[in-house]
Amino acid sequence: MRKWFQGTEAAFTPRNSARLGDHIDATTLRVLIIVFIATLIRSAFGFGEALIAVPLLVLFIPLEVAAPLVVLVSITVAGIVVMQDWEKIHLRSAAWLVVSTLLGIPLGLLLLTSTHQRMVKAGLGLIIVAFSAYSLTGRTSPQLERDSRGWLFACGFCAGVLGGAYGMNGPPLVVYGALRRWSAQHFRATLQGYFLPASVIGMGGYWLAGLWVHAVTHYFLLSLPVTLLGVFLGRVINHRLQSPAFLKYLYAGLGAIGALLVVQAIAGRL
Repeated sequence: MRKWFQGTEAAFTPRNSARLGDHIDATTLRVLIIVFIATLIRSAFGFGEALIAVPLLVLFIPLEVAAPLVVLVSITVAGIVVMQDWEKIHLRSAAWLVVSTLLGIPLGLLLLTSTHQRMVKAGLGLIIVAFSAYSLTGRTSPQLERDSRGWLFACGFCAGVLGGAYGMNGPPLVVYGALRRWSAQHFRATLQGYFLPASVIGMGGYWLAGLWVHAVTHYFLLSLPVTLLGVFLGRVINHRLQSPAFLKYLYAGLGAIGALLVVQAIAGRL
């Protein structure tokens, strides 16, 4: 592994840039396009960029580079949104979700070595699809008039399990935001208040594991302009979303995530 990273760093040295210039330029362009689209979606809806960015990025760069890159972008997006719309963050909700997520991560990591992970993944996917389909049919879905510690703990804990096992923290958080009927603006801001500390902790783990390498920093610095553009355009879109339409987008996105989990479980992929 160390030799591979050393080779990756060597690829960016001036001596090799002429020989690999065309390849690097084409790869970088694809990375920038993917990061922009993922950032736009994250800024507009508050979640979902990792489900788009990681699967597409690994087609062009190694997973060991793609995963930390997405987390760095996540920190950047969350930091900007928190500074922009800090007054719209439900701080108590975000804090409870972060704490309960930390408690769920060990169980998620345990699932990685479990022989039942495909069954659990398929079950979670089916539950998410069923909840989304029920909500999209126009029937009245459950609603929380005020914060519930039980629901906060349950959704945060499940987010930690999903994040630790599959890198998908979002679905339980979306469920809680939908139950609370947060507006598009409050939903976006509150989730970034959650993702900022969670992503910083995650990036610390990558650093300790030696995965924050030159290639990650290289692509991150190059992607900063498109990340900033995506954040500000996403904010414009978010502020134009009305609550009824926004909830439908959330349920549709949740359904797609649930279906993806089921497909991955059937195909035997993590």
